[in-house]
Order: sequence, then structure tokens, then C-alpha cells
Amino acid sequence: MAAAQGAGGSSAGPSGLPGSAPGLSSNSTAVAVWEWQDEFGRWRPYQGNVCSYIEQVFQASQQKGRRSGSGHVSSIPLGRADPVLAPYVIDIPSLTQFRQDTGTMRAVRRHLFPGDSAAGQGIVWEWQNDEGGWSPYEMNVCVFLEQAHATNHQRVDLGPLGYNYEVDFVAQVQTNKTTRFRRSVQRRLGAPYPVTASPAPLHTGVACSCQQCWLNSGTGPITTRYRHSMINFPNSSTTHQVSGRTASVSSSSVGFVPYNKPTLSGARSTPRLNAQSTWALPQAGGPSTGLSASNGVSAPNLPVKMPKPSKVNQALAVTLTEPEAVVKRYLEELKGTPADEDCIICMEKLSSPSGYSDTCEGSTIKPETVGRLTNCQHSFHMLCMLAMYSSGNKDGSLQCPSCKTIYGEKTGTQPKGKMEVSTFPQSLPGHRDCGTIQIVYHISRGIQGPEHPNPGMPYTARGFPRYCYLPDNEKGRKVLELLRVAWKRRLIFTVGTSSTTGESNTVVWNEIHHKTEMDTNLSGHGYPDPNYLDNVLAELAAQGVTEDCLRQ
Repeated sequence: MAAAQGAGGSSAGPSGLPGSAPGLSSNSTAVAVWEWQDEFGRWRPYQGNVCSYIEQVFQASQQKGRRSGSGHVSSIPLGRADPVLAPYVIDIPSLTQFRQDTGTMRAVRRHLFPGDSAAGQGIVWEWQNDEGGWSPYEMNVCVFLEQAHATNHQRVDLGPLGYNYEVDFVAQVQTNKTTRFRRSVQRRLGAPYPVTASPAPLHTGVACSCQQCWLNSGTGPITTRYRHSMINFPNSSTTHQVSGRTASVSSSSVGFVPYNKPTLSGARSTPRLNAQSTWALPQAGGPSTGLSASNGVSAPNLPVKMPKPSKVNQALAVTLTEPEAVVKRYLEELKGTPADEDCIICMEKLSSPSGYSDTCEGSTIKPETVGRLTNCQHSFHMLCMLAMYSSGNKDGSLQCPSCKTIYGEKTGTQPKGKMEVSTFPQSLPGHRDCGTIQIVYHISRGIQGPEHPNPGMPYTARGFPRYCYLPDNEKGRKVLELLRVAWKRRLIFTVGTSSTTGESNTVVWNEIHHKTEMDTNLSGHGYPDPNYLDNVLAELAAQGVTEDCLRQ
């Protein structure tokens, strides 16, 4: 990949360009970039081919809706653009990316840029992460950097865009203005993003809360944006990239892909859109994956070893061969005419056959059979639930795609290893009244089992042992006990593809956030963080690990 070359003549000084983030000019031609929001509040662009597919479906839906007054598409299955993204669906009315097998939801936006901008030319600016890979800047930052580079600035300040960094084009480095930590940057040429017609001349400058920015850029005031995030974000510019030893950087194309799931993109027809819906940005949520380095304190260890074959393994052995029995265990078949509503898995009417009848067959479940989950009472095609269950690790549990209620005991695919716990008197920032709990996870490389993406193939285990920290107070000890349960249920790690390095068949975090630094919370992986314990308890509950587990 070609690195950025420093331009000569002028020196912009630390403040960089006099203007702020570039916006659309009065040109009617623009390119559309679809982005998803990671847990740090950063917007990550989907890859060009995925954006082209999303925009194509979106525009076709809009045109059809204008002609007929209805018929909009309400959801876009991303597996049709890239098989790796098979578990992901974009819900257009709420602008949300939904992962069907885990229930993780992330905000999505559509952002327009001038056709002659970096996005229109396929130019992407990237910074080097802790694993030596390259992570893209948000697209508006790429546009800003390219504009500065093209006008021969030697360095720019990213402060106007909400980043606490300066970029030096000559040295090809990014510098944190607070810590002076430096990272390499590079300029890469990729595929341009799809051209679209701007509905009206848009103003230039930073996107604001006006109607045109709200509808066309997907930006604006989002006061509840981080309600479910793992970090309590003020209007701070210091939380966007990891500061040094740890990393939790998402891929530029997808929220989290542990491995290539069996495709769920085979629904017969393109789903429909609720034409009455409004465009509103949802609250960001859901954890992400990352890799952490070793930075622990030597202390006596109390080992918590992976248990011998238990009901987890027994459930796995039974349900791998009986997926239809699992679906029937938790859904009761509805008799008579179904309600006039959509199945949110395939987006077909419940009164019509399942949209997955062409790609999923059941020996005892018919395409037109509708079932209702016994506790939450949400209804779906039973064949759709069978397809969703079969795309996961088939552990004997189901999760409602609507309300995320878990049925059964959810387990994961974590390789065998060891969890060690110790305590020491040193306090964590924000918890000066108590000592610290240190957790050390040990997992070694090995051979993938039948529950993993590539059975029989080796998997790597980078960055182990991994050190994590909790305050040694009542709530911290409660989190610890629930993490022990999650470890025994194989929920903390999985085998998949690293979202930072791109390495496949490797051990990665599995959506339960850990603090891997004791302090310097610029990265979001340390303390202080007053909301962390409550947030991780909510994350554990989303995996079915609650206080009730401690009473069993």
C-alpha cells in the first residue's frame, strides 16, 4: 500500500486547515458512504463493494416507493454483498445494524461526500494499530486529510473533527497532543464509493442538526448515543484510538466477524420497508472485540480451570444433531391464521412461507409453520428460527431476535484454557477505597473442534496471557463471579478472525468487555470509568449470565 508523501512548500502549523470538516458543496453529484458506529463512537465505513450494494438497494427502494407510495425495503441483508457478513442485516427505519445470531446492534448512517473528495476517488487514510495492521480513519477524516494533503499542508490538527491528534504528512505520523504518543499513517488507494444524486444543494462545513444533515449525513445531536456503550463519553477527543499497549480496534467493514457463518442471506425476496417510518439515529450499543497485551502485577494465583465435560458439552453434543428439537422446545406452534405482521428474520409476512425455505429444510418443520416463543411471546416462522439457530454454534439455546430474551443456557466456543485470579492492595483510579482484582487468562494454540469454523485446522492464540482488572469491592467481586460463570460457559473468547490484524483461525474476544489497563483510560481499556461495572453486568446479562446463575 502506498504511503502518504509529505508535501513541500507551506506549513499549516498545528492548527492545520483554517476550515473545519469538509461538507458537500453545491455540486449535485455526490458519493454515498455507509458507516457503522463502533463502541468508541467512531464511524467505520463499510468496504466499497458493500456500500455499493447497500446504496443500490436503498435507491431502488426509494424510487419504487416514490412511484407506488409503498414497497420500500426495510432491511438489507449484508451477506448478499459479502458472504462474510451473512449474520448482519441493516434495518433502514431505525438505521441499525443487527447481528442475527448474537443480537448485537450498532448504529448505521449514510453520509454524502463530494464526488471529487477522497471518498469519490477511493482514497483512504489509515493509522497503524498495535498489532502492526492498518485501521482506517472515519471517512470525514479521510476527506479532511486528503484536502490538506492536496493543498500542500505539512501537518494538520484533527481537533475540529473531535480527535486529539496532529498528523504530520512529512514524517507520516500521527501524534497524540496529550501523551505525545506517535503512530505511523499512510494513504491508500482503493475502490471509489458509489455515486448518488444529492437531493438538494448542501452546505459546506461541519455537519450540524439541520434537516439536510440529519437526513443526508446521518449526523446531528445524539444525546443518548453512548447509553449502552462500554465507555462514558463526554465531548472528549481523547477516546478515539488506543493509546499504546492495548487495542480494541474494529475492522473497516464489519462490526465483528468471528468466522464465516453459514449464510443466512438466502431469503427468497428482498424484504419490505415500513413506509411510515422516520429516520432516527438509534443508540449505539454492543461490545466489540480487541486484543490486549500483558501488563500485570506478580501475585499469588488462584486457578479456575476449564471444567471436565459438563452439561455445556452434553448440550453441545445433543443439540448438534437435533436443531429442530431445540426450536420446538422453545416455540409453540400457532394454529389458525397468523397475525398480519412480518417475521423480522426473513421480513416476509407470517401468513406467507418462510423466506428461508429455499436454503433451509426441516424434516418436521414446514415453511409456513409459525411459532411463538414461550416467555416473550414474539412470533416467527419456525423455519427462520431453525436457520438462525443452525448458523450459530448450536449449543441448545435460542435468543429472541426481537427482545434478546435467552432460552436455555447459552454457551460459546471458547478453547480450553485457564483463568487465574489474584488480588493486591494497589487501588485503581476511581476506586481509591479498595484494592484490585487481577484476572489472567491463559489459552494456548491448538486444533479446532467441531464447534469451530474450521474443524481439524490449527488455531493461534496471540497476546496470551491476557491481564484484566477489577476493583476489589462488592460490585467488582460480583462481576468476577459472573465472569467465572461466563468462562465456564465458554463465552469470553472464541476462535475467529481478528478485527485488527485480519488473521483468521485465531483466538479473539467474544463481546464481553474487559479492562486490560489499570489506568490511562485514553484507550477506553483502563480506569477511571464510573460506568464500567454496570455496563459489563448488562453485557453479561445479555449472554444469559445473571445473579440467578450464582444461586444455582
